[in-house]
Amino acid sequence: MSASSPREEVLADVRTGAFALAYRMLGSVAEAEDVVQEALLRLHDALEAGEDIRSPRAFATTVTTRLAIDQLRSARRRRETYVGEWLPEPLLTDGGAEDPAHAAELADSLSTAFLVLLEQLSPQQRAALLLHDVFDYGYDEIASIIGSSTANARQLAARARRQVDDGKPRFEASAARRDELARRFFAAARDGDMEALEELLAEDVVLQGDGGGKAPALARAMRGRSRVARTMAAWARYSARLGLRIDPTEVNGQPGAVLRDAQDAVFGVLTVDVAEGRIAAVRSVVNPEKLGHVR
Repeated sequence: MSASSPREEVLADVRTGAFALAYRMLGSVAEAEDVVQEALLRLHDALEAGEDIRSPRAFATTVTTRLAIDQLRSARRRRETYVGEWLPEPLLTDGGAEDPAHAAELADSLSTAFLVLLEQLSPQQRAALLLHDVFDYGYDEIASIIGSSTANARQLAARARRQVDDGKPRFEASAARRDELARRFFAAARDGDMEALEELLAEDVVLQGDGGGKAPALARAMRGRSRVARTMAAWARYSARLGLRIDPTEVNGQPGAVLRDAQDAVFGVLTVDVAEGRIAAVRSVVNPEKLGHVR
């Protein structure tokens, strides 16, 4: 096997950060991969042409951000006609697959709950917030990336932060405690154990589903311990008839599970938020168009 060229090593090195940014911007693995591929192609062509690229990482970040902003403007129109609730494509982050999961750092900013909050922001606000608060870029750098003044970049991030902070998810501080609660929840969900479910769910727990009109799912979010427990118990009976099993794993840096049928095909992906010793949110993506990358 031939050794990688220095140029290939540069492209491989910057890809990780580019994907981490693109996925958070877009909430879609497929769209993030397309954006990153285009950004790396432009970087490759610039290097091939002998352009003076002082920082390949900065070049890739700039192109990735601008392409993602353009993609978001188009995506917003599509999401206005999306059937049911829109949730981001789940990203398996347990490190067990050689796929984009390795390209995104584990952090609260990767959680499904945080990505849902980002949907309320404009594309430029989202870029400014992520670049500053998650990826530690200065406002002068952000201004250059998004094509604005430094003052405007600072203002965009501040406005985005105010909008996001009120709904920012709380997570269980202890990873061991979080994982144990999630394990018990998935066991109760599998068995349709109403009593155990009600014990584990927060009083104001929220249940969301994304079928995109392609698979049965909740039309809108459901709230409340009793209602969610009853719905989960009914879901357990439905899953048993279909022969589905729950394979717990880490999804978007938080506890989750992949639902598989008897032929091992992926049926859906669940994620849960654990806070203050209770399950605060349960989200299910069953739209098959959002699961093609899940093995």
